Amino acid sequence: QVQLVESGGGLVQAGGSLRLSCAADGRTFSSYFMGWFRQAPGKEREFVVYISSGGGVTTYADSVKGRFTISRDNAKNTMYLQMDSLKPEDTAVYYCAARHGVAGAYNYWGQGTQVTVSS
Repeated sequence: QVQLVESGGGLVQAGGSLRLSCAADGRTFSSYFMGWFRQAPGKEREFVVYISSGGGVTTYADSVKGRFTISRDNAKNTMYLQMDSLKPEDTAVYYCAARHGVAGAYNYWGQGTQVTVSS
C-alpha cells in the first residue's frame, strides 16, 4: 500500500507555470505505475498524463501535450508535473494516482491540489 500527497497547486495567470509534486511513502514507489488526473467544477475526473514505473514511458492527454511534462525521482519517492503555458481551462483539482500494473485501475489516490488559472 502507498499513501500519496500532492503539493504545489495555487493561483497563476494564464501563460504562467506551476510545478506539482506527488510524494509517496513506502519503500516500493519505484514499482508503481503513476498518473495525474484532474477534475474541474461540474465535470468528471479526466486523465492528464501517465508515467511508467521506471519513467521511460509517458502518455499525455491531447489537451496538455506540449505544455505539461511528467517526471519522477524514484530515489526521492516523488513524481512531478511541470505545467507551462497554463490556460484557464486547466483550472481543476489535480490528483496523483498509483497502480500496481501496467494497465488497469489505479489503486491509490492522493487528496488533490487545487490549480486555478486566471485569464
